[in-house]
Amino acid sequence: MNSRFKAWRHPLIATLPLLAILAGCTGGDSAKPKTHALATYSSATWEALPAVSDSDLVAGFGSWRSACTRLKADPVWGPTCTAAANVPQSADEIRAFLKQNLDVYGLRAENDNPNGLITGYYEPVYPGSLTPTETANVPVYGVPEDMIIVSLDSIYPELKGKRLRGRLEGRVLKPYDDAATIESKGVNAPVVAYLTDPMNLQFLQIQGSGRIQTQDGKQLRIAYADQNGHPYRPIGRWLVEQGELKKEDVTMGAISNWAKANPSRIPELLGSNPSYVFFTRNPDSNEGPRGSLNVPLTAGYSAAVDRKVIPLGSLLWLSTTRPDGTALVRPVAAQDTGGAIAGEVRADLFWGTGDAAGQLAGDMKQQGQIWMLWPKGAALPQVPQVADTEKK
Repeated sequence: MNSRFKAWRHPLIATLPLLAILAGCTGGDSAKPKTHALATYSSATWEALPAVSDSDLVAGFGSWRSACTRLKADPVWGPTCTAAANVPQSADEIRAFLKQNLDVYGLRAENDNPNGLITGYYEPVYPGSLTPTETANVPVYGVPEDMIIVSLDSIYPELKGKRLRGRLEGRVLKPYDDAATIESKGVNAPVVAYLTDPMNLQFLQIQGSGRIQTQDGKQLRIAYADQNGHPYRPIGRWLVEQGELKKEDVTMGAISNWAKANPSRIPELLGSNPSYVFFTRNPDSNEGPRGSLNVPLTAGYSAAVDRKVIPLGSLLWLSTTRPDGTALVRPVAAQDTGGAIAGEVRADLFWGTGDAAGQLAGDMKQQGQIWMLWPKGAALPQVPQVADTEKK
């Protein structure tokens, strides 16, 4: 969702090579690698939290409470959500409720480091059409009719949430086409809409949702439906590897400018990212797009997180800066995920819809700290172990 191109926001359910799966099923006495927890939770006091304004407190609490419709049956958050329904929209009342019901835990990375990367994303609006025209001729595909999805946890419970995507060739399941093949040969899939620029399609796939503005002034909202099973590789990284941009200069604007100056190399650029996202039409509304928790996102107060560290539905206390260096401290709700939103102290803040939100999101690449507010008496999340040599 933005110029970060360091983070593909929408749910990328990881795919695993069959050889790796089979290798895990064979015998062997190879030594297990040393591991450490992906993240740790450090108990803190309410007094240790950086101060927030009353307006930010009310807005952040409102964003979190809006997701309680999805959490009422949750054993951890259900009772707190039930109690939250009767809290007035008053900063003093909200503070009292939070202190009475939630404990504070600071997220820590390896070596007890409290700092991590805070980025941003948004819902773009691009010109397009529901039917192909001379200018709008870049198809936005729905889910392919011949793509087969295999849930691996039905056979291997330890692979919960992992899926393979492919296509049958005879009796053999082959990997589904990568992005370069889909772009050059097309795909057996319905067309949701048409865009005017292939770069806009790439940006839309990175953001995971967006709106298409048609010539009659109407807007069509589309959202992530599925993905081709190939890993996401940032196109900004390719530009850096090619010597076209410096790493610190990778932004959506810089990539767009490069594409405008090098139109003949756009297919090469897009082909460097094998991942391809398929979309579905969503009912239009004045609410924000829906995140992984299936509730509308609130501009400035919803965030995508690594659910291995922060369970969806959690209330967070975020302390970072805006791109201009001014302080940004507020409670935010963990309501979304992203394929590259991974790691110990990591969040991707949703900034809203349109160009202004896109500019802010695109420039957001800040250091920050995150505290998780967790129901009193509830067991803390079980964080997975990762190998000491594993890159996060």
